[in-house]
Amino acid sequence: MKAIMVMFDSLNRHRLASYGCAWVRTPNFRRLAEKTLTFDNAYVGSMPCMPARREIHTGRYNFLHRSWGPIEPFDDSMPEILKENGVYSHLISDHYHYWQEGGANYHTRYCSWEISRGQEGDPWKGVVGKFDAPENLNSQDTGWWHRQDGVNRTYMPTVKEQPQAVTFALGLEFLERNRAEDNWFLQIETFDPHEPYFTHQKYKDLYPHEYKGPLWDWPPYRQVQETRAAVQHMQYENAALVSMCDEHLGQVLDFMDQHDLWKDTLLIVNTDHGFLLGEHAWWGKCVMPFYNEIARMPLFIWDPRCGRKNERRQALVQTIDLPATLLEFFGISLPRDMDGVPLRSTCAADQPVREAGLFGLHGAQVNVTDGRYVYMRSAVTKDNTPLYEYTLMPTHMGRTFSPQELSDIRLAEPFAFTKGCRTMRIAGHAWVNSCQFGHTLFDLEKDPGQEHPLNDPGTEARMIEHLVRLMRKNDAPSEQFERLGLK
Repeated sequence: MKAIMVMFDSLNRHRLASYGCAWVRTPNFRRLAEKTLTFDNAYVGSMPCMPARREIHTGRYNFLHRSWGPIEPFDDSMPEILKENGVYSHLISDHYHYWQEGGANYHTRYCSWEISRGQEGDPWKGVVGKFDAPENLNSQDTGWWHRQDGVNRTYMPTVKEQPQAVTFALGLEFLERNRAEDNWFLQIETFDPHEPYFTHQKYKDLYPHEYKGPLWDWPPYRQVQETRAAVQHMQYENAALVSMCDEHLGQVLDFMDQHDLWKDTLLIVNTDHGFLLGEHAWWGKCVMPFYNEIARMPLFIWDPRCGRKNERRQALVQTIDLPATLLEFFGISLPRDMDGVPLRSTCAADQPVREAGLFGLHGAQVNVTDGRYVYMRSAVTKDNTPLYEYTLMPTHMGRTFSPQELSDIRLAEPFAFTKGCRTMRIAGHAWVNSCQFGHTLFDLEKDPGQEHPLNDPGTEARMIEHLVRLMRKNDAPSEQFERLGLK
């Protein structure tokens, strides 16, 4: 048996033909839907990048106990479990957060791994002085991150030099070398269509439009302040990159067709979360309520054991189910601490696996959905306290915790999933204080755009019951209940 995961970053399902988008050119995603099962109620768990990837390893929520960070010493790791059970695991990625301190030990859990450099502000090529910036790129007088992005772009004169293209080329190389072998798992993971939306002209030409402003392909994380024309231009820039993703996805589908890998190869195509491109008057993620453009993700699965394809599944599933699905596919028992559920029966007959699911960001709103309703629970304290990080790997995205942050460490008693280990308890800091948003309830059946918050005390009480039950199941710290005003 073999398995392939093709993972994108920040892919909004509302940009895909297979989820009803009529204007973004994604013929290969439409083709993918014809060859697989399309999940209509797939939700994220922990946000953003590395918290989501920790869930892909461990099969349990990350965000109630800590923020961004590495794999913990007590964590179960799906690719490592595969390796220990005779299944070869290989990662190919251009997601540069893996090579930073906050993601430094995820890739080492695989049997082998390859990288492609140059996405976003990846500190890749060294240019000390001035450089020939891409046309209209104002990278000479902005921050180092944007400047580095400008430097990186100068080393990608054609599509084939872009990190996504290199990543998929390496993926096809692995497939060609190993297609006749058995017992392997390949994860092809690209940072795209994460911002900035750098593409070459062939993709931009798919979306001709009038725009006379400066280069505008890197959306900020804040409320929309731009003109309608600027918002539309950004959406076209994103669409061009989504079409590039679609083209490279097609290469994997072509290979599977050519070599009939469908007969014995599990295929999962997924993302870590979506992104807001002006919807609800917001740009980005992480600083606003997690509307469905962010939280409800595209997910496609082909399971050769049941052979069901060109069908849709309505069961509520989450990121934490993916490692469980992979382990079960290879006949490996799930670790005791894994909360995710294998999706074999869901693929075969839309078998439900949960009543409700949590999703959120450490220190922000804690959200719960049962597939019909979404309830967003905010902090009730103006300073968003109490909030703590529980970790043995005190590392942010790009560096370790500062001495000031570590100056008042306490040791916490073990959680149910830490295998007897006590963790550091460190004062936490959230990206945003959710107190400003209040508690919000949406009925997705009557209000799929989440434009009209619902006042229904009975439904709210039922969703709170789900929220508390799932937080307890996750052994959430007691102060999380206090912060949210829950008993």
